[in-house]
Parts: sequence; structure tokens; C-alpha cells
Amino acid sequence: MKKAYKCFASCAFGLEAITARELKELRLSDIEARDARVYFLADEAGIARANLWLRTADRIYIELANFTVTTFDELFEGVQALHWSHYIPPKATFIVNADSVGSRLFSVSDIQSIGKKAVAVSLMAGHHVSVLPETGERYDIHLKILRDRASVCLNTSGPGLNRRGYRVANVAAPIRETLAAGLVMLSGWQGGEFADPMCGSGTIAIEAAMIGKGIAPGLKRAFDAEKWDGFSSAWRSERISAAEKQPGEVPAIFASDIDPKAIGAADRNARMAGVDIRLYKADVRDFSRKECPVLVNPPYAERLGEKNAVHQLYTDMGRTLSGVDRKYIITADENFERFFGRRATKKRKLYNGSIRCTFYQYF
Repeated sequence: MKKAYKCFASCAFGLEAITARELKELRLSDIEARDARVYFLADEAGIARANLWLRTADRIYIELANFTVTTFDELFEGVQALHWSHYIPPKATFIVNADSVGSRLFSVSDIQSIGKKAVAVSLMAGHHVSVLPETGERYDIHLKILRDRASVCLNTSGPGLNRRGYRVANVAAPIRETLAAGLVMLSGWQGGEFADPMCGSGTIAIEAAMIGKGIAPGLKRAFDAEKWDGFSSAWRSERISAAEKQPGEVPAIFASDIDPKAIGAADRNARMAGVDIRLYKADVRDFSRKECPVLVNPPYAERLGEKNAVHQLYTDMGRTLSGVDRKYIITADENFERFFGRRATKKRKLYNGSIRCTFYQYF
């Protein structure tokens, strides 16, 4: 029988339900959404599938233990007690990352140092060695302490899943790929025409096109667990399966921006992603395509001197998009509706990085 690991997909606050839906579509079990995490059970193949296919998750972790901790002695004993030699080979490179929120143990550097020592002691005893050369594959251990509960995890993804591998050109303040995909999914778009009239480097449009074509977002990148003992064969099989999946009909994705440099960046990124985006230079105030849903990530006016210009932009957008039946805008400006000239049908709180935003949905 294949081993089932207790896993969780980390995600942005507000996207838990979407990530849970994705996991269900991947035929994974015991799915439970919590704050910024969605738990599930998976074997090696399921972990590979989640990494390759999840569009809205940040990383996939295996949770090895969860226990109460209020002292560094308890932390050391709890981490050392795990049979690390069952997971990590003797020559592996292993690092320990940590974060702590609302807990008596709050020094991240001390948590990392003590955690590293505890893992090393366990590994040397388990492998019957006195030296750990750390010359092999990377194992990224995370100690996450929340309100005096320690969660000991292995990061199977490596770098965040937003690193799709297609973003070769950038503009200022790009939206994260995972959030862009989440916005497209939250919009309820089911294929067909779609438009982003302030596309920047093209992330929202590219993510929509990848969803429309059914392209696995992780195909162009590598993952840490892909090289781990016991995981590599499952990963090869899932990668082949994802690559051989026949793409769906190419939806008509329109993207425009007033900045020609942004259009150039979006074109390069779309080519790298293997999707066709219909790009053109235009001001959002001149947008005239009324028959398709519109999703926009406009400037947020975080600096005081920008507010008047951005608020005028919101007002102009309200007039221009008044004839569009389905429109979706994400912004951190709490006065957006007042300047846009219409209250949203539905609103959802999200985070764009560390910025608290609202996703305004009109339909």
C-alpha cells in the first residue's frame, strides 16, 4: 500500500476555498481548509500532482508533527523525536526555516538554530554516522509556530509555486501568478473571450489562457521533492501525464496597456508560457470591448501624491466600463466604489503580497 502523507497547500488569505476546489478536482482526499492553509492526504504521486497542477497555492508541505511548545527544550525534544532518517538521507543538504506568530518562542533565528541541531542529532543517530556532509539534494524544513503550537513540515515545492517559469520580462508591481489565477477563478469565467485592459506584464491574461487551455502551471519548473529518494519515479510519471494532456480550445484573451514596454513584456512572457494573447497598446479609458468579462489590477495609490490621479482613473474606468456586464477589479483603495460610481455586486478580502485588498465583483 502506498504511504499517505498529511499535507497542506499554503495559499493567500481569501483563496482557501479555491485551493480546496482545485485539490478536489485533482482527486485528493481529506481536504480541510483553514486560514491560509488547505490540508489533504496524498501519496508521492498526489504530492507531485498537486505541485504540478495547483494554480492558487504557494507551496505544498508535508506536515510531520504538530505539538505544543513553550520552551526551547520542548522544541528541541519535539523535533529530535521525529525519525528524520526515514525522510532525509545521510548526505542530504538540509536547511531549517521558521516563523512564529503569537507564541512565547518568538526569536526566529533561535528557533532555526535549535531546530537544525535537533534534526542533525536525530539524523546522525538514525544513519549511524558522526558527520553530515550536506552535499546531496536539498530538504527544506519549516518550523511554523502559531500560538504555541509547532508545526514541523517539509517543503516539497522548493521556491514558491508562483514561479511558473514563464516570467522573463517584468514591469513595476507585478501581480503574483497564484493570485492572478485565483482572481480568474473567482470571477467564474468558464472560457470564451476575456480581457485585461491594464495588463502590465500580462500575468492575469496569461493565467487565464493557461486555465482555458488546461496547461499545468508547473510544467516549466523543477521542484525540490522531484529529486528526493522515493519521490522521483512518481514525479516522472505525473510530469509525463501532465505534458501529454491535450490542450483545450484556445480562448480569445485580449490584453492591452498604455505602456508599450508593458506590451513587450507581456508578449515575451506569453510566448514563454506557450499561450496566445491578443495584445495591443491602448489606454483603459478607450476600452470598447463590452461583450466579454473584464478583470483589472489598477494602481492602488499607496503613496499620498498618487491619490488624486488614481481616483480620477477609477472615475474614468467607471464611465468606460459602465456597459460591461461582468467586470472585476482588485485594489487596496477602500474608497474605490465611490470613485468608480457603483457598488459592487460582491466583495472579497484578499492579499496581494502583504497588501490587504478588496476584489470588487460586478455581474
